[in-house]
Amino acid sequence: RDPGRAVMRYAQRGTADQYLGRFHLTREKLQEVSERLRKDLIRGLGKHSHHKAPVKMLPTFVRATPDGTEKGDFLALDLGGTNFRVLHVRVMEEQQRVLKMDSQICAIPKEMMQGTGEQLFDHIAACLYDFLLSHNLERETLPLGFTFSFPCEQKEIDKSILIRWTKGFNCSGVEGEDVVKLLKEAIRRRGDYDIGSVAMVNDTVGTMMSCGFRDQSCEIGMIIGTGTNACYMEEMKNVKRVEGEAGRMCINTEWGGFGDDGSLRDIQTEFDVVVDEMSINPGVHTFEKMISGMYLGEIVRLLLVRLTEDGLLFGGRTSKALLTPEAFETKFISEIEEQDNGLENTQKVLSKFGLKWDTVDSCVVRLVCDAISSRSARLCGAALATLANRIRVNRRQERLKTTVGVDGTVYKKHPNFSEELRATVRLLAPKCDITFLVSEDGSGKGAAMVTAVAQRLARQSRLLEESDGETDDEEEEEEEDQ
Repeated sequence: RDPGRAVMRYAQRGTADQYLGRFHLTREKLQEVSERLRKDLIRGLGKHSHHKAPVKMLPTFVRATPDGTEKGDFLALDLGGTNFRVLHVRVMEEQQRVLKMDSQICAIPKEMMQGTGEQLFDHIAACLYDFLLSHNLERETLPLGFTFSFPCEQKEIDKSILIRWTKGFNCSGVEGEDVVKLLKEAIRRRGDYDIGSVAMVNDTVGTMMSCGFRDQSCEIGMIIGTGTNACYMEEMKNVKRVEGEAGRMCINTEWGGFGDDGSLRDIQTEFDVVVDEMSINPGVHTFEKMISGMYLGEIVRLLLVRLTEDGLLFGGRTSKALLTPEAFETKFISEIEEQDNGLENTQKVLSKFGLKWDTVDSCVVRLVCDAISSRSARLCGAALATLANRIRVNRRQERLKTTVGVDGTVYKKHPNFSEELRATVRLLAPKCDITFLVSEDGSGKGAAMVTAVAQRLARQSRLLEESDGETDDEEEEEEEDQ
C-alpha cells in the first residue's frame, strides 16, 4: 500500500478529532455539571419549586433500607411493558439471602393495552390466581410488591396515582386513579383469593433494595440501561412535600430529566440535538438522551455519517444501512470497544453495514465509539458523585462509606463503562468511598424486599403505639393513686 496515502489518512484522523473533541468533557466541566445537578436536586425537593423543577425528586415512601431481620414469603408483580412477571420470593434471615422460588411471565394482548383498565386489571388478577394455584399458594394471604414502571405520583407506600400511560399502553379509566386500588378491586371481583399488604415499587428503588439485604450500607440505586435513573436515601427534614422531620426517605430522582430546562445546552453537540429532535419526546429527558442505551448507538451513527460525508471515512461513501435511523445498535459499541477482539468485531459490524473499510477506518470507528461511551460514563459518574456528596454533607461526615446498587445493560455489558464511571466518581467525590454492587432482579427480589421492610416498619410502629398506650395507662393509674 502507498505509504504516502496512509500518512494522508492519518492526517484525516486528525480532522476527525475536531468532532470527537466535542464529546470530551474536562474535569472542570464535569464539576460544573455536578454543581448544576446539586442545585436541581434542591429545587426538586422544595415544596414550591418542585413543579417547575426538571429533576422531579419524587418521594417513594420507602423509609428505611433492610436491616437483615426481614424474613418470610412475598409475591412480586412486575408490569413495565408488553409482558408482566409474577414471582414468589422467600427472604431468609439466617442466610441473609433473597431466593426467587418461582416466577411466571404472562403476556398482555395488544388489544388489551388499548382497552379498559378493568379488563387489564382483571387479566392481571387472573394470571396472579393461576400462578398461586399452580404453586399451591392460593390459600395463603401473602404481601405483594408491585413494580409498575409508568409515571406515577406516589401518595403512600400503598397508594400510587398513574399520571399518564407510556410504552404503547392507553387503557381507559386508569390515568388519575390509584393503581393499587384497581388491582385490589380486580382481586375482590374474583373472590377466590386474597393478598396481604401491597407496596408500590419503582424499579430503581428495587435495585437499591435488592442489594441492601446483602450490604446494609447500600443507600443509592442506579440504572443505566435503555434509560437511566437513580434513587438515594434523603433526610426527611429536606423532603418538603411530605409531612414529618424525623428519619429518612428514599427519593426517586428521575434524573433523566436533568437539562430539560436548557441547563446542559453548553455540552450538547449538534448530534445530541438531532437525536432529541427525532425522538418521540423532543425536549424531554435531555440527560438520558446523552447517556443511556436507547440513544448511544444513534449518536454514533450520526457521527459516522458526518465523518463519511466529510470524506474522512470509507472513502466518502456511505451505505443504505448506515443512513437508516436507529440501525446502529448500542450493543455494537460494546463489541467494537472489546479489548481483544475489538478490531475484528469492528470490521464485522462495518461489513454488515455494507461499508468499504480499511484498517484506518476501523481505528477511527473505535475512537468514535470510545468518545461517545466515555462521555456517557463520565456524565453518569458526575451525577452519581452529586448524590454521594449530598449524602455526606447531609450527615456532616468527614468521609462517607456507602454502596451503590447498579443495574442496566450499559453498565453490565460495556467493557470500559463501569471503570470510567468509577474513576469519575473518585475524581468528583474524593471524600466518598463507594462500593458498587450489581443488583439481582430489582423488580422481583427488590420489590419483595421493599415490601418486607415496609412490613417491619409497620410492625415496629404498632409496637411503639402499644407501648405508648401502656405508659398512658400507668400514668393514669398513678394520677388516680394520688
